[in-house]
Amino acid sequence: MIRLIFGFALILLNSLALSGQPEKPQQPNIILFLVDDMGWMDTSQPFGDSVMALNRKFHTPNMERMAREGLLFHQAYANPVCTPTRTTLISGMSAARTHITNWTSVTPGQPTDFKDDVLEAPRWNVSGLSTTNDPQTYSCGKPLPQLLKDAGYFTIHVGKAHWGSLGTRGSDPMNLGFVVNIAGSSLGHPQSYYGEQNFGNMPGKTTFNAVPDLQAYYGKDTFLTEALTQKAMAAMDFPIRNKNPFFLYLGHYAVHLPIQADRRYIDKYLAAGLDAREAGYASMIEGMDKSLGDIMDYLKAKGIEKNTVIIFMSDNGGLANTGRGGARNTQNLPLRAGKGSPYEGGIRIPMMIKWPGVTRPGTKTNTYVSAEDFYPTVLEIAGIRSPVRVDGKSYVPVLKDPAKTKNDRPLLFHYPNRWTANEDEGYAWSGAMRLGNWKIVYLMKQQKLELYDIEKDPGEQHDLSGSDPRKLKELARLWTRELKQRGAQMPRWKDSGKPVAWPDALAH
Repeated sequence: MIRLIFGFALILLNSLALSGQPEKPQQPNIILFLVDDMGWMDTSQPFGDSVMALNRKFHTPNMERMAREGLLFHQAYANPVCTPTRTTLISGMSAARTHITNWTSVTPGQPTDFKDDVLEAPRWNVSGLSTTNDPQTYSCGKPLPQLLKDAGYFTIHVGKAHWGSLGTRGSDPMNLGFVVNIAGSSLGHPQSYYGEQNFGNMPGKTTFNAVPDLQAYYGKDTFLTEALTQKAMAAMDFPIRNKNPFFLYLGHYAVHLPIQADRRYIDKYLAAGLDAREAGYASMIEGMDKSLGDIMDYLKAKGIEKNTVIIFMSDNGGLANTGRGGARNTQNLPLRAGKGSPYEGGIRIPMMIKWPGVTRPGTKTNTYVSAEDFYPTVLEIAGIRSPVRVDGKSYVPVLKDPAKTKNDRPLLFHYPNRWTANEDEGYAWSGAMRLGNWKIVYLMKQQKLELYDIEKDPGEQHDLSGSDPRKLKELARLWTRELKQRGAQMPRWKDSGKPVAWPDALAH
């Protein structure tokens, strides 16, 4: 009897000892909430130092909520157009290195550059990203979703992909490491946001831009943003039930053209005096904001909010060239220009991160970050060692201490292409480099360099290239070295066939 009691005592002591040992921390769930074409000013949550005029146009209470609960970046950057940013996010490589410098078309091998009589685009990777040696693609052997999947993450893709042309490996998210793919393909924008129009899947009217995989909503009064949100929450149920960490890439098609009013919100913006087009745009923004709130509410209801990281960002600056209400190039004020331009309106984006227990609620940072930083950051959050050297740098230290601003590395924005008919404001053949407070801009067709102090002049209204030639020369040399190290391509003059000059050749 004594032995039996002693045996039970030993078992009890061993159990207590084991229970006192720290358990291996569970890998956090990670959500990328990616908005298409959302500008820095397209929100009631200011990303500048104060509420500005355009902030008052929009109503985004859930972005305000996330800012209160997480960390807001004043100076986050992406590429001027979408595919370069999207391929950078999952490769960790800059567009200058991948040679994916413009948006990709559905058709493989077909450039998307607008015709130009003076310059021609380099032979860039017009079919996007792949995991094999598909023609005119950048081969990425270690895409981020695959690394997460290999480390035990349940990887979910919902919404816009736009990584590769039809028929290439990059056109299907499941080839890049996603276990689930809903509505992701080669298309860059939806044919329709309306469930009543089957999101474009209508007999005799369907185009390549019809959104796939959403048959459950056909004929219903469900906006595309809402349908994707519901699908994302349904997809998360499986890993949550099975206690698997998950990575959700929720790539909204909103707020890319076509501007189609979200009927749930349109009336308030019309009543506020916005023209029909801009009111429609604002309603799409609010529908996107509801999606963010729904996702946050879902995480809380499921009891996983405290172990889930949410990264909110846009893929480029806000549209200001054509297609919006109001006068051109006013939609991102005080930032200059918009999507497709290397000026701040085209590359500065809204970005926030909520990582409970790491980011302090209601904090902000002036540290600048760029799209290529996403790859190493997510790997570090997940506790995965990067198998490749990338162009980006993890911003996890910033998440832990946002006050330590160290903007001492160059950020490159390379666009040796022409997007549309308009060439003003850097919308064609352009590039930029940010270093500290300084920014240098190259207008290639004009063979012109410009210099700005972004800290003092975020609207880029005062070109200092003439008054500070030494700084211009210093930055042009550094920029040229960085471009060459990454194997950047330059457009060519049609009359001579020679590439345009590197930036340092213009700084005397």
